[in-house]
Amino acid sequence: MAPRLQLEKAAWRWVESVKPEDIRQEHIELAYRISLAACKRGTCRRNCKGNPNCLVGIGEQTWLGEIDENSFHNIDDPNSERRDKNTFVGLTNLGATCYVNTFLQVWFHNLELRRSLYQYYNSRAEEHNTESDYEPESICEHLQYLFALLQNSNRKYIDPSGLVKALGLDTGQQQDAQEFSKLFLSLLEDTLSKQKNPILQNVIQQQFCGQFSYVTVCNQCGRSSALPSRFYELELNIQGHKNLTECVTEFLKDEKLDGDNRYFCESCQSKQNATRRIRLHSLPPTLNLQLMRFVFDRQTGHKKKLNTYISFPEQLDMAPFFEVTKDQKCVYELSAVLIHRGISAYSGHYIAHVKDARTSDWYKFNDEEIEKMEGKKLQLGREDDIAETVKSQTRKPKCSKGYHCSRNAYMLVYKVQEEETADPAVAPVQVPEFLQRLVDQDNHKFEEWCSEMSDMRKQSVDKGKAKHEEVKELYELLPAREGEPYEFIPLDWLKKWLDDSTATKKIDNSHFLCSHGKLHPDKVGDVKRVSQTAGQALFERYGGGPRLDGSTLCRECVEQRCRVLRLKNQLHEDYKEVSNLVKRTISGEGYWVGKASLRSWRQLALEQLEKDEHESEPSNGQSNGNGSHAHNSQDCSPEVSEGNEEEMKTFNEDIVCSHGGLSILDTERKLVSSEVWTKLRAYFPKALEFTQDQSPCPQCLTLEQEEKDNEAVSKMMALDQKNQLLNLFHEKNRPTLTKWPQDTDILYVVPLFFVDEWRKFIRRPTKSSPVSSVGNNLLVCPHGGFMFTYDSLINGDAQHIVLLWPSEWEVISKLFIVDQPISINCVKQTTPTGPTTKYTTQPDLCWECREGFLFQQQKDLREYTQATIYIRKIIEDKRMIKEAVPELNASSSEAEEEKEEQPKVAGERDPDFSQSEDGAKRLKLSDGSTPEGAASPGTNNTKLGGIRRSTRHRKLRGEKALIVSANQTLKELKIQIMHAFSVAPFDQNLSIDGKGLTDDSATLGSLGVIPESIISLKADEPIADFAAMDDVYQVGMPEEGFKGTGLLGH
Repeated sequence: MAPRLQLEKAAWRWVESVKPEDIRQEHIELAYRISLAACKRGTCRRNCKGNPNCLVGIGEQTWLGEIDENSFHNIDDPNSERRDKNTFVGLTNLGATCYVNTFLQVWFHNLELRRSLYQYYNSRAEEHNTESDYEPESICEHLQYLFALLQNSNRKYIDPSGLVKALGLDTGQQQDAQEFSKLFLSLLEDTLSKQKNPILQNVIQQQFCGQFSYVTVCNQCGRSSALPSRFYELELNIQGHKNLTECVTEFLKDEKLDGDNRYFCESCQSKQNATRRIRLHSLPPTLNLQLMRFVFDRQTGHKKKLNTYISFPEQLDMAPFFEVTKDQKCVYELSAVLIHRGISAYSGHYIAHVKDARTSDWYKFNDEEIEKMEGKKLQLGREDDIAETVKSQTRKPKCSKGYHCSRNAYMLVYKVQEEETADPAVAPVQVPEFLQRLVDQDNHKFEEWCSEMSDMRKQSVDKGKAKHEEVKELYELLPAREGEPYEFIPLDWLKKWLDDSTATKKIDNSHFLCSHGKLHPDKVGDVKRVSQTAGQALFERYGGGPRLDGSTLCRECVEQRCRVLRLKNQLHEDYKEVSNLVKRTISGEGYWVGKASLRSWRQLALEQLEKDEHESEPSNGQSNGNGSHAHNSQDCSPEVSEGNEEEMKTFNEDIVCSHGGLSILDTERKLVSSEVWTKLRAYFPKALEFTQDQSPCPQCLTLEQEEKDNEAVSKMMALDQKNQLLNLFHEKNRPTLTKWPQDTDILYVVPLFFVDEWRKFIRRPTKSSPVSSVGNNLLVCPHGGFMFTYDSLINGDAQHIVLLWPSEWEVISKLFIVDQPISINCVKQTTPTGPTTKYTTQPDLCWECREGFLFQQQKDLREYTQATIYIRKIIEDKRMIKEAVPELNASSSEAEEEKEEQPKVAGERDPDFSQSEDGAKRLKLSDGSTPEGAASPGTNNTKLGGIRRSTRHRKLRGEKALIVSANQTLKELKIQIMHAFSVAPFDQNLSIDGKGLTDDSATLGSLGVIPESIISLKADEPIADFAAMDDVYQVGMPEEGFKGTGLLGH
């Protein structure tokens, strides 16, 4: 089928030879493409939207061939959640609890621990009624029930959330796995020690506890002393080592005690140099070896991971590490390897490789997923590859037979080797009857869930099959045959009907109606023509409306489109003819046309015709030149009301005044002949017509004369005021408070806003409104008191006011309305100590309101949100980068605003620059004295004489702006600074006004950081440990470890 645009052109090709009044039914059917041939299946890759008879590619392919039953539902097979035969049960990862899951699997595979834990007395479980769900309370109850489910559950994986919740762990935060192991075993030992059963009391010690002593030998007398100690795991340093033997050797090596660390010898009765070592006495049946991969970096203040390769044997002989091996089993077999995948100590994933004690098969436990290794061999596989990065690519060393090598193993579990004469078949651990009853209850719930899911799948399949039969039946009825009645159905609805994943709604044809309530010709591409039989069936089953059949083809819309298309075709010829006619001399009657309209009439005509094409659509808009031009009328069309915009919307709008009459601007219009107007009127039938004899709008003429009179009055007024207040206008000879004038005892005060507005009027009297009132009420409180003191004006409040001479005040009092006179008086007094000067204000200061004003100011500074502060980086010689010029990349809007803040009149000198004879401006250099009119050296925003300075902060090179809030901590600010300057928080030394900022937990408000503050940043030399920087990015708050959890007794 031809493309959509070609089909549309072909549908209206007949308009070239048919006038609107000659349209017949055959032309209407051509416009609606009723007779287009329907596409056959296989000929279209996708549906032809331009052909209402094309019913291919709307989703029917899914239903007309053979159907896979699985396509009728999105429910997974519940049996995929069922535990496979002869395998173990996994544990759900609750977010970041993979480290918990790995230890639970390791402890579950310790048969002696599991057997003993099943003997834990649990009256709640033994007396539980299986009609309700069992909810363990204590840690032992949770672990006991969890082990029973791991052993005999029918589920592929179980949820450990009960135990995790009982421990009070944060499921979203990954914790130190080694610390968790220590704390959990300690908690378990403490809980079991309170049991009456002696086996339970000592099971943790019997399984995991060994003994060694710290032996110290005095170098002076040779006296030896031993301090015995117990251990539950050996913590082995791996830094600088390649294999497990080296790590154990370092753990047991001699340590020299000298210098400040000397040993007090009981025999010598003094501090002496000595050596200390660890002497092994006994090892437990289960030997836990912690490889210290996660260490604290003193330089960064954070943990980091050591990604060092360590090799370890499958069989470990500990005999070489004993001084005496009497009655001690020293040969151990590898039982479990715990893996941390990832390069950072604060992220990654934990998995466990565990050996089945009964079959000697190795399994990989990865949360819910469990994989059995082939050949009863440990296969670490590609676990280490995930840690490889561009920054740290290390070749994996070769391992000898019987050895394994890993850069991610952080804990090794060895079990003592049994005697060869012992029975190789380890006795199975039986689940006690009371626990098995609870497991059976959970299995029953699981089977019910599987049955429910299967039923839902079956219902979905049955529903899909019924839909399949319906579609096959109705799709065959859809095509409308020639000469038979037909209806229109929305294409989108048909697609959704054929999409089983979408609920089928009622048929809605309301979007396709024209303003005459029939099918719009432009919408024929969005509907499909179907047989009346199929349409009747669809409406009976799904409802909806309005129904559109052959009688809803709209003749009015087709006639309108025909007229528009014919005018479009004629537009080019008419444009050339009008262009020639306007050049000729006018004879006879003429018409006024806007020059702008005349220049753009072809474009306006095209836009008009485009609107006319869609005029039949339901719309509140009107066409170009069709609305009333009375702007004050509520009936004014939207286009006319937009006539004030730069882009013209309606023809002749440029010569229509606001009263709907002919504009008084005769330069904006042109007189054209009646022949030209006739052609233009064909395209803009409702545009306003103005004949040659039409008079301009009388209201506009009156207003124009009034405006000219007012401008003349304003110019005279401005000139008069300027001459009387010349120094105030030019900011010359201004009084100051820092150097009180000798020839007066009083100065008057007016708001800076008043003077700024007055100067605007003087500079542009015809564009600005004259100032009538001084507005001193802005500077007084509700009680009538002045809001500023003499000292506050000296220290910065002068930016709100302008000082006047008495002679100037006298003029201002005559020219403007003065609501409240305000003055500052200089009173000189003679005292026994000498002459003194006192300054008073009139009206007097209102202390109550002044204090409230200051309190609110301070409160605003302490309770800000989303405020800007500036961070300046200090270079090594301790100088801020102040000598640098302001940043060249400052936004142009800042520069523009500063230009606008101080407009200059012709010939006026800039007070910040000295003017040389050649006209060049040079920045004034301070000679150390306070410039005339300046409040103080610390106040550079405003001269007391009233010259306004930009208060915008000028950023310097090396300085960056940050958005902060008062309740934000210094720690959070340092994180922001790290992102802005690439300086880690531990390398940042911050200060404000020379005072160091050191308390990371303090808020910015409490540290005195206020909006627009400038904080100095001195950076220490950065470390070359990129992994540490990665850790800092991930750790926004200080570590709390297991604080507040059940592991610490909370």
